[in-house]
Amino acid sequence: MSGKENKGGMKQLSPIDVYTLLPKTNCKECGEDNCMAFATKVVNREVNIDMCPPLLTKANEKNYKKLKEMLKPAVKEVTVGVGERAVKIGGKLVMYRHEFTYNNPTAIAIDVTDEMSDNEVLARVKYTQDFTYTYIGYNLQLQMIAVRSTSNDAEKFKATVKKVAENTILPIVLCSFDPAIIESGLMAIPKANPLIYAANKDNWKEMAELALMYKCPLAVSAPNDISLLKSMVKTLNQYGIENLVLDPGTFTRTGLVDTINNFTMIRRAACNLGDELLGFPTIGTPIAAWAETNNSETVNAWTEAHVASMLVTRFVDVLIMHGTEGWALLPLTVLRQNIYTDPRKPVAVKAGLRTFGTPDENSPVFMTSNFALTYYTVAQDIESSGIASYLIVVDSEGTAIDSGVAGRKLTAETVADAIKESGLEDKVKHRKLIIPGKASRISGEIEELSNWEVLVGPRDSSGIPKFVQDKWK
Repeated sequence: MSGKENKGGMKQLSPIDVYTLLPKTNCKECGEDNCMAFATKVVNREVNIDMCPPLLTKANEKNYKKLKEMLKPAVKEVTVGVGERAVKIGGKLVMYRHEFTYNNPTAIAIDVTDEMSDNEVLARVKYTQDFTYTYIGYNLQLQMIAVRSTSNDAEKFKATVKKVAENTILPIVLCSFDPAIIESGLMAIPKANPLIYAANKDNWKEMAELALMYKCPLAVSAPNDISLLKSMVKTLNQYGIENLVLDPGTFTRTGLVDTINNFTMIRRAACNLGDELLGFPTIGTPIAAWAETNNSETVNAWTEAHVASMLVTRFVDVLIMHGTEGWALLPLTVLRQNIYTDPRKPVAVKAGLRTFGTPDENSPVFMTSNFALTYYTVAQDIESSGIASYLIVVDSEGTAIDSGVAGRKLTAETVADAIKESGLEDKVKHRKLIIPGKASRISGEIEELSNWEVLVGPRDSSGIPKFVQDKWK
């Protein structure tokens, strides 16, 4: 980042902007060598200004407030829930991820209604809370439960909210346009900090009173009307509501174009035009696909899934969904994870030696790169094969095998060095290394530099079991 204007006219920070407001004591209490180094990390959002003790003193209070204002994100960060599974939404600094890393991945809520049986409610809550899938080292999960009032019965809603809260630590979204229904739900979980969904032009005052009374965030709904949405936000801000979530409406089929345009315009206004009235997290409701009762459940689930995937790419911070099909949720969570990785850094794992099973001095030794997708694929194939073995993970600067070899990130020198650092020469009595087929072009160089015999393995790690059976003696 530099201290120049971006396309929208908003000033981008430089380390100098931050440094001028720091105490400039170079005390190293923050863990950095000097204040300029700390300022650089602050600009890159690698550290928080609260890590500078001298800045937190009374004498520097004015500068602290200036820095807080200077560093606040274009999209306000809002917290839903309490405890270890509380979810932060929003907090975005820029519109596009190539400009700066996104944080606070889109939260996905699965719904229950107050007309479902107790068993169905509990099953859906358990499924949502237990949903997890390990993908290149990340645990992909669902984050919230949305409790919807379909009965319009305050007591039924209250009972359902209470049952959900007793059986999960996930944050809750209370869904109704009736303030009396919402109040009954809040009474069941008065200190849980749920998200109220939603205030509209007819009920905003009553909903605002509830948000203030229970100190919880409030969603603002104005379907397909951004002007009305801004007007309501302004009114609610003046009323004292600071933690808002914007809902411009989610429409499927012919309304999908308006849906995508509205979410895009809201985020552009906040990030590029500095419109603070639209600088709040957004919420999408792909669950709207299930309103088409003439379709089969499979069609509705597919419609919901593809709308949800579009909204994840169009800056939405919370999604409310109904379907629990793995074929819909798993690709969605993978897509979300790919968008919310740091584009400035390769997705890599730590280089070094890994063991599988209980290898001995005669066990095979494999080699791979530290690109996360490559490593986890190879590791999974070795583990599932049941072969007790060693795996040398070479630092290829987060590149895959073929691109690492082509770009000289994975070389014979790095492999030879990795062998020495692994300590394998004390663990095995043989000197044989199995390398990926895609690294065959450097096999001769590896042999020369390491004095190990190189066996060129399969191009794909799925072929490891057969290769070991045929070639390893």
